[in-house]
Amino acid sequence: LLVSSMVGKDRIIFATKEDHETPSSAELVADDPDDPYEEQGLILPNGDINWNCPCLGGMASGPCGEQFKSAFSCFHYSTEEIKGSDCVDQFRAMQECMQKYPDLYPQEDENEEKEKLSKDLEATSMEASAAKEEKGSS
Repeated sequence: LLVSSMVGKDRIIFATKEDHETPSSAELVADDPDDPYEEQGLILPNGDINWNCPCLGGMASGPCGEQFKSAFSCFHYSTEEIKGSDCVDQFRAMQECMQKYPDLYPQEDENEEKEKLSKDLEATSMEASAAKEEKGSS
């Protein structure tokens, strides 16, 4: 019995003694640079958002996916001095949608959640900027 599950970014695989006794039938395949499913990170080389990035935790495809995409896109492309300050309406719509699905989107204390979301987006944005600078300097 081989069981595989994802925990954070790590993959945990449980194998039985029998699994270890039989030779592997795995084939190694060279990386395909044109593979559209290759993990690119949150921001694609062209600067677009990679909605398939596992780092988004499926938020882009859930029942509030459109609201999430709208809010996150607005934040990502925001040119305001206080980044994302022009996205209040989109984030409010996303929050209202999420409140309709408490099982999928557990609600923390409302102020804590807003603070956490804003910090998460800020960190994500900073990481994307750093990655872009890194690429540009090479």
